[in-house]
Amino acid sequence: MNKLLADFYRSIFDSVRNLAPIVLVIAFFQIFILRQNIPDIENIIAGAIMVVLGLSLFVKGLEMGLFPIGESMAHAFARKGSVMWLLAFSFALGYGTTIAEPALIVIAEKAAEAAANGGVINDDPAALSSYAWWLRMTVGLSVGLSLVLGVLRIIKGWPVQYLIICGYVVIVVLTLFAPAEIIGIAYDSGGVTTSTITVPLVTALGIGLSSSIKGRNPMLDGFGLIALASLLPIAFMLVFGMLI
Repeated sequence: MNKLLADFYRSIFDSVRNLAPIVLVIAFFQIFILRQNIPDIENIIAGAIMVVLGLSLFVKGLEMGLFPIGESMAHAFARKGSVMWLLAFSFALGYGTTIAEPALIVIAEKAAEAAANGGVINDDPAALSSYAWWLRMTVGLSVGLSLVLGVLRIIKGWPVQYLIICGYVVIVVLTLFAPAEIIGIAYDSGGVTTSTITVPLVTALGIGLSSSIKGRNPMLDGFGLIALASLLPIAFMLVFGMLI
């Protein structure tokens, strides 16, 4: 218990240290450039305290829960020796974590609103909900398939740079044919998929799997899944725009 508290206090200190540059930048421009008092200072301080506590708890939760379970399941599937079950787990993990990403939920809703304002879809709740839902499903499917591709890369020992180069070539070609309204959303969707929920589990999966397979180096083969997870959603969203 004492060790847990000590680790939590250290996590709080790290969170304060990491957030300090942001606070200093905002305070500097607000006071010295804009020459305005910071508005509603009490709520800002209260919010900052909540952010520090939330970030500390989140980081500690990753260390205690998500990282170990991701690595242990990767080890277990590697020992089981069933490639099909490993690929099925990878797809389900990528799809499930992406659908749950708060950032993706927000950008899907905003994209639906922008599409309605631009006359791309009808401005009614059903159309907005359907557009946002299909956008999330498309991105979730693409991340699931990207993890399948990434796991195959680890198993086969394929160089990740070749996959990345080929992926961006495909994206550039698709961009030439995709409607202009979807291009910005497609490129942003690649970033929001690699957020608070997806990154820890995907990283743990890659490291755990590469550590379990003979001849694989976690430093060389364990990373790269996140790059693929941010790459395929761009291509899938461009196709989504051409179809929808």
